[in-house]
Amino acid sequence: MRVEFVVDGLTLAGDLRVPSGAGPWPGLVFTGPFTGVRDQVTGLYAERLAERGYATLAFDHRNWGESGGEPRFEEDPQGKLRDLRAAVSFLRSRSEVDSERIGAVGVCLGGGYALKFAAFDPRVRIFAGIAGAYNNPYSMRSGMDYQAALGGFAEVLERQDLGGPVEYVPVVAEQGEAAMPGDEPYAYYGTSRGASPHWSNSVTRAGVRELITMDNMMGADFLSPKPALIVHGVVDRFCSPEGAEEVFRRLDQPKKLVWVDAKQHIDLYDREPYVTQAVDATADFLREHL
Repeated sequence: MRVEFVVDGLTLAGDLRVPSGAGPWPGLVFTGPFTGVRDQVTGLYAERLAERGYATLAFDHRNWGESGGEPRFEEDPQGKLRDLRAAVSFLRSRSEVDSERIGAVGVCLGGGYALKFAAFDPRVRIFAGIAGAYNNPYSMRSGMDYQAALGGFAEVLERQDLGGPVEYVPVVAEQGEAAMPGDEPYAYYGTSRGASPHWSNSVTRAGVRELITMDNMMGADFLSPKPALIVHGVVDRFCSPEGAEEVFRRLDQPKKLVWVDAKQHIDLYDREPYVTQAVDATADFLREHL
């Protein structure tokens, strides 16, 4: 069912899926890939886990999809964490949901957000990250001219601060500049695989800055004693297996790391048998710990 809830004066749109039969059911809140909307990756996982006996809430974060917020298509890390807080409050208010059994599930960039959120919200009892991007400035700094990148984004923000228009860049492109360049992101977002009437191939140029400055990996140091599951592809050019391993190392028990024999990051977005393997691993871990 389509639902709405309010945070910071913004109305967020979501899809609540409830298993058939008598509840209340344990609840899961989802957050997903960079620029993604709820009828793409998070909706797929929410649907599959609802079939396993969980009330699931996939929603559009502020500035994206059918949710409110300006500027449009802006990555807002602190806002996303507040969105997750409000999403949990909404879930706990529903009679179909067991308010004491709530988990956070993140896919791709949402893996890092779900980790950091779960670490600091005592209402969330468990975390699961699938093909997670556990961003932190230390790893980002090692792969680029960090100060030059920051300088470029500062110029963009200064122009906007002085009254200039919000500047945008394509999310994906077969050729030319894009926030996520290359064939693999385009193979999902630029084709029918990721088609959604609520997704746009646009992101604020300054919003890309958040990807290289956020520190979501630090959530691993504070999640304990909550259970944590990491599901990751053995090959992943966009969300490194090394990042998943570092998160796992920094977590305390109980924890589990499941490797999936995927060859591309986007295999875990919608391809079989990888999605089913990730859903099976998540459902098994939730059954044991939530």
